[in-house]
Amino acid sequence: MNGLRLLPWSGPEGKPCYLSTDDDNSRLSRKADQVETLQLGMGAQLLQHSQALLTNDKVGVVELRFLACRLTEALRDALRVAESRGGRLLSYVEDGTDELDGDHPDRRPG
Repeated sequence: MNGLRLLPWSGPEGKPCYLSTDDDNSRLSRKADQVETLQLGMGAQLLQHSQALLTNDKVGVVELRFLACRLTEALRDALRVAESRGGRLLSYVEDGTDELDGDHPDRRPG
């Protein structure tokens, strides 16, 4: 992989963090994969919770505001994961290492 990988966490002052490595299986790459999986899973759970909460007519403004804040965080995480994975897909295609046609599923980005 050439280029930088956007990591699923922010640095100081909320600035994005990047990883420069040619090893998709490096310790930090695997940790980033784990964090992305955790973030997406938490977002899915939050979505289920929000659907249940929004059907309850007795939910107040405080609860809805809290929900909106958590959904905003989950969306931010999901967009960062999508941007990171999309960037890695482009680098595979540009490098000619993956044709994205299913012929080499073992080489497809995770």
